[in-house]
Amino acid sequence: MKVTMTVNGRPMSAETEGRTLLSSFLRDGLGLTGTHVGCDTTQCGACTVHVDGEPVKSCTVLAQDVAGRSVTTIEGMANKDGSLSVIQQAFQDHHGLQCGFCTPGMVMISAALLNEKPNPTEEEVRHYLKGNICRCTGYHNIVKAVMAAAGADSRKLAAE
Repeated sequence: MKVTMTVNGRPMSAETEGRTLLSSFLRDGLGLTGTHVGCDTTQCGACTVHVDGEPVKSCTVLAQDVAGRSVTTIEGMANKDGSLSVIQQAFQDHHGLQCGFCTPGMVMISAALLNEKPNPTEEEVRHYLKGNICRCTGYHNIVKAVMAAAGADSRKLAAE
């Protein structure tokens, strides 16, 4: 079957099986490998993308169920000129990444939080990140990055 959706602001299509997960469709069907798959059970959050502006763990959603909708992946988070978005820059500036495997999901869930709540408390950030696992950082610098991005111009969190 052919599945079509808007991905990072552009209409995209690919032939796929009906049982194909959104994460596989993005990675294998569309070549957008920034969405990482760590568990296939929604436990780690590395596969987090936005569907119609809401964070979704793409490893347990069928691609066909997202047909016709708007998906934003980590590749769509940069500014239009290609520079890092505020949240991406904050992760870099505050060492909110180490191995980088969880980073795309962390950036996506952090952007969703800041779009929903532009000035969260540290406790709210930690609570929101609970569904995303990082085995390297201990979360301290990730929280610092999100808090720093919250102090920045929220209109630049993600490319619109």
